[in-house]
Amino acid sequence: MLKKPLADEVRPLDFRDMVGDRKLFGENGVFRRMIEAGHIPNMIFFGPSGTGKTTAAGILARASGKTLHRLNATSASLSDVKAVISESGSLLGSEGILLYLDEIQYFNKKQQQSLLEFIEDGRITLIASTTENPYFYIYPAIISRCAVFEFKPIPPAELKKAVLRAAEDHAARTGRQVTVEPSALSMIASAAAGDARRAIGMYENLATVYDTITEQTVREFLPEVMGMVGFDKAGDGHYDLLSALQKSIRGSDPDAALFYLAKLLAGGDLNSVCRRLQVIAGEDIGLAYPMAASVTYACVQSARELGLPEARVPLANAAVMLATAPKSNSAYMGLAAAMAAVEAGRGTSFPRAVQNVHFDGENASSFGQNYQYPHDFPNHYVAQQYLPDDLKNAHFYSYGDNKTEQAAKLYWDKIKKG
Repeated sequence: MLKKPLADEVRPLDFRDMVGDRKLFGENGVFRRMIEAGHIPNMIFFGPSGTGKTTAAGILARASGKTLHRLNATSASLSDVKAVISESGSLLGSEGILLYLDEIQYFNKKQQQSLLEFIEDGRITLIASTTENPYFYIYPAIISRCAVFEFKPIPPAELKKAVLRAAEDHAARTGRQVTVEPSALSMIASAAAGDARRAIGMYENLATVYDTITEQTVREFLPEVMGMVGFDKAGDGHYDLLSALQKSIRGSDPDAALFYLAKLLAGGDLNSVCRRLQVIAGEDIGLAYPMAASVTYACVQSARELGLPEARVPLANAAVMLATAPKSNSAYMGLAAAMAAVEAGRGTSFPRAVQNVHFDGENASSFGQNYQYPHDFPNHYVAQQYLPDDLKNAHFYSYGDNKTEQAAKLYWDKIKKG
């Protein structure tokens, strides 16, 4: 008989034993209130692995008296769902069926649409879970019929409770007393990156080998780069890190910028960092410090030539430079306004003066380019219409309030009004 992992053996059967978000699991948490009210709605659980999604579904099913069926969308099909539905009219499903569909994002749109009829006629109560953002991966009609709950990474202090509870159970089952030093317990809780299953699994591995778990023994079971734990370049967490890096730089916080840069580099993601830093230089620093783009590009090129781990040095320079530089998004916002005009279908015909020089046909309504060459005029400027007629008074760009753009504004105000 195969031995079940310790994390499955100690899976809580009551919300009182769950660790994590007290708003969900606590005494006055929303799930306990559902049970007290006798109402279990269709739900979507989203969040990282090991945060209690499956456990919560099991507790809700038992408390409601419903028959729980678990399917994983990575391997299940609609025929599997229909097989579950077939029980709804039998004694097995007399109190109702709760279908827990894990990784629902792996069902395509058609498969997800097919679930709607079963949800709407009440034959099943659906709890769908995903590690991705449901608003990106789940069919909107399903979301509109479900309550959506986010399961957040479990804080280290809560993970310690889960590990200690698992240790007690492990000792009772094996008859072995394993000592866990407090510093080692803290290391396990931190290395698990918010994942209770990972924390308990790490303890189980250590407890089968050592009678005393110390920091040194924990290190022997950890990857060389702990930041790689839970890193998925294709997952939402990856894009959350890139977003956090950009927002920290935009917010002029070099400490936060370095932290998120370190997290990304620990996961070995050089390319995404290089691309995002160059975007930041143009979008968030922009014309307030035009050289930022050149400096960032030089740092990125250097990083690509060096490769990791040395690449972190020029990238750190770029991140700190961008975080401490003055900020302007004036050009970025100006382009966004211009793009809106393009998408609205405006400005389809250009003034003759700005068109490419070409022959005027005999039936042309006007003859000659009539373009005035600015370099032939004082200060290399002459007033003339460049925008199409339906946009000739449009205003897309506004000078930023930084020193560089204000200097440009003073200059052009003087020239254009002179």
